[in-house]
Amino acid sequence: MFKKLLTTRSLCASAVIAALYAALTALLAPISYGSIQCRISEAFTLLPMVLPQAIPGLFVGCLIANLFSPMVTIWDILFGSMATLLAAIGTYALRRTPILAAACPVIANGLIVGTVLSVTLNLPLALTMAEVALGELAAVAIGFALLTAIKRTKIDLSRLV
Repeated sequence: MFKKLLTTRSLCASAVIAALYAALTALLAPISYGSIQCRISEAFTLLPMVLPQAIPGLFVGCLIANLFSPMVTIWDILFGSMATLLAAIGTYALRRTPILAAACPVIANGLIVGTVLSVTLNLPLALTMAEVALGELAAVAIGFALLTAIKRTKIDLSRLV
């Protein structure tokens, strides 16, 4: 799989996903950052179910988006981006079981981003984790709608890369 990710087409697909993730997060900044957040761009975390090239794109896109956070900290940049990377890898690994695959972003971001926000903003841990997970669940629901639309239009994403 890793060899396939290094082709020119695959790198371009990853770059497009990174750009879309970062732009959508920045465009919707009021709901993308903070202890109560819903990053609509996190809907893309389900793309690894059908497009493994989304994994590096999601990581880079999240990294770029976190650089523009109004309360940017090194911890949010590192751990927030790592949460999205782990979620994307988990989504890919569990792609044959869509419900479990979709749980990966919710759990990874709820635990990791919730902890970072709790520590850096001095917020209650369990509540902050739950708020982040709830926002992530909403984004994942949008991701399911996106995948359903892709399947209905019979777009073969594997042919794009």
